[in-house]
Amino acid sequence: MSRRCQITGKKSLKGYNVSHSKRHTKKTFLPNVQKKSLLNPATGRMMIVKLSTRALRTLQKWQEEGKKYDLRTLIKK
Repeated sequence: MSRRCQITGKKSLKGYNVSHSKRHTKKTFLPNVQKKSLLNPATGRMMIVKLSTRALRTLQKWQEEGKKYDLRTLIKK
């Protein structure tokens, strides 16, 4: 499974672990990507989507506010 959010586009980042003695070792920072089946409000059908937890929280907030959105158009961006 690729570690990329289909909505926000978040992906893994490369960096360094830096010890107290300032030694650098390479590290990969992975995003928190979950596989969820969500109801698309525009079509009324279930979709399986890989999205970050930040995107999941945003979609939940939009749903509580009653904002209209379409998962298909968000994924195509």
